[in-house]
Amino acid sequence: MAKIDKYLQTLVHGMGSDLHMSANRKPVVRVHGVICPLEDEPVYSSDEILGFIKEIIPEQNYNELVTEWDTDCAYEIRGLARFRFNGFRDMHGYGCVMRTIPEDVPSFEDLGLPAVLRDFCNLSKGLIVITGPTGSGKSTTLAAMIDHINNTRREHIITIEDPVEFVHTPNKCIINQREVFRHTTGFARSLRAALREDPDIVLVGEMRDLETMETAIETAETGHLVFATLHTNNASTTVERIIDKFPASRQNQIRSMLADTLRGVVAQTLCKRQDTEGRVAAFEVLVVNTSVSALIREAKTHMLPSVIQTGRNFGMQTFSDELTRLAAKGIISPEEAYIKAIDKMEIETKFALAGINLDFKKKAAEEARQRGLRRAEEVLDQIRQTYEQNTKNPEAQMAYAWVLATSPYEELRDGKLALKLAEQASRAFRDKEPEYLVTLAAAQAEDGAFKRAVETVRKASAIYMERGDAVKAASLGSRITLYEKGKVYRDE
Repeated sequence: MAKIDKYLQTLVHGMGSDLHMSANRKPVVRVHGVICPLEDEPVYSSDEILGFIKEIIPEQNYNELVTEWDTDCAYEIRGLARFRFNGFRDMHGYGCVMRTIPEDVPSFEDLGLPAVLRDFCNLSKGLIVITGPTGSGKSTTLAAMIDHINNTRREHIITIEDPVEFVHTPNKCIINQREVFRHTTGFARSLRAALREDPDIVLVGEMRDLETMETAIETAETGHLVFATLHTNNASTTVERIIDKFPASRQNQIRSMLADTLRGVVAQTLCKRQDTEGRVAAFEVLVVNTSVSALIREAKTHMLPSVIQTGRNFGMQTFSDELTRLAAKGIISPEEAYIKAIDKMEIETKFALAGINLDFKKKAAEEARQRGLRRAEEVLDQIRQTYEQNTKNPEAQMAYAWVLATSPYEELRDGKLALKLAEQASRAFRDKEPEYLVTLAAAQAEDGAFKRAVETVRKASAIYMERGDAVKAASLGSRITLYEKGKVYRDE
């Protein structure tokens, strides 16, 4: 048994998703999205971690790691799980991250996939793009879709992955799974070769370069069903992201090709459950119908978000709708839904319609305020201590006065003391130092003397002009306007 296997067993048995091994740090696992250090385990050196790695990865990947300083591959412990491996070198030395890939392919029901994804699985041709950030479950969704096809259709499926993650056992379909750099030199090359291998369905693990993207579109255009992934945040921006990858001279052609071949875009993100342990995926779905094809062809993709909002009858859904549904059912918390939402204003509207309150926002804002206040108090204490060591020091007086006059936290402000200190500091330089005058003006405004504050800032501006510093002089214009309106300055 390899030395690292015991940590992988801990990971799997603890329902974790990722194992992190870094030089000079304790091993760490991610469980339900939360980072959990293994406190009882030792700290390993870079050489020790490299020894762990050497035991489990192919020689080709090991050579790539020590010469190019990162590598990807898969590792399997039979009877336990497969793992996606990434080895790397950082400022402390060698490290790795290993992600669990369950041996059993999850079903549509296990994952709660939208029903429209079954419709995508029944297509005979076209391009389906699954998108989302790293770690959002794209590979798992694709595995479930391929498994559904494997159990319901008689086709030839070719997958091109880096690395192979879920291993599919052929049922009604013929399945060939190819791993980049182990069974082929690259995505684009293997995708071109697939056209000569009598495929019905092709899965492209990632459209990571222009050539792969173009070949995937052409494969779909020639009458094959193509599944592919991208790293974009939502369904509506995915189309434009694909088009923008191409030179401007070719973008009209690609728009036309996408309008003819794209059949759907599924964006997803993982949310922490509150009804039980684990995470649940939230999906945004764009179904490419006649009207969507027309918008793509006519370069009106900015209208896609509104199409998704009104396309529920076609199986479309927005992140806001899905997150609100999950929150309303108690599957995820309203706070989690709000955090994961891309359009905050839209989900606030959805929450209001669903009767979900936003009390958590007030709580989060107050918690953030208290954290900021504690940090500001620490800074103020340091400044106060410096001042108390020499109460006649103009720089200490000015720094202390500035915080007392401009702090965003009411608890820390003291206009009268700030004014006293600022006047002392400014007099020390006979009111000829503009930075001191700016602080004095802030203290005067905090104390309610706005007319004096305006005069003081104008004096500071004039001194800057005399010194040839027109930029700083001009920057004080907004401060003058603020005081003329009877408003104080806050150093946010």
